[in-house]
Amino acid sequence: MREYKIQYYIEVPDLFSIMNASFGFLSIIMILEGGMEAACQLMLLAVIFDSIDGWIARKIKRRDDKGFGMNVDSLSDITSFGLAPALFVYSTTSFRYINILVGLLIMTCGILRLSRFNVIASAKKSTFIGLPIPAMAVVVSSLYLSGIFNEHIILITVTIVSLMMISSIEYPKINTKNGAIVIILLILTIFTGLKLKIFAIVLFILIIAYILTPIILKIKIGIKNDR
Repeated sequence: MREYKIQYYIEVPDLFSIMNASFGFLSIIMILEGGMEAACQLMLLAVIFDSIDGWIARKIKRRDDKGFGMNVDSLSDITSFGLAPALFVYSTTSFRYINILVGLLIMTCGILRLSRFNVIASAKKSTFIGLPIPAMAVVVSSLYLSGIFNEHIILITVTIVSLMMISSIEYPKINTKNGAIVIILLILTIFTGLKLKIFAIVLFILIIAYILTPIILKIKIGIKNDR
């Protein structure tokens, strides 16, 4: 009976995954209440805890033979980086039906992205296949907090981001040093919010650069091969 007890499965990284999901849920509550700034800040907090759970899992060399941690992480991610951004886009845009379809696209691509990741996680270690789903929350939140938010821009941007999540383009994993810098930027963006938009602007530029760089490189390689 020991293997049926929940404490048999839970380890420290899972607690951070649950915090990720908790902030995602709170973000959804704030969206429903009209607190869009707070919703973005909570999504970014979820991103931080999502990065911490993976870091801790690597540090303690968690085996996770049964895949419990992977499932907790994925279910938390779809809440914070799938459902929350989808509802945010729906709630902040007025293009009826289009915003519903875009929201559905975010959710669908998020589910497919995470499902594929769980299947091939052991096969690909050096890079991500497809854009990691936390990028969706970073794009949505930084775009809003930067003050350059626009209905047309966000609908087009999240559509592209959704498709990149289910693409086969390889994205580099962020190392510990760069990861620490990103987390500091996330914290600064969270604390300043709409009061000091420069951090959100920098964050938005960085995430767009991360999304586009592999695409540009792939296009360049394709052009060279055609010559």
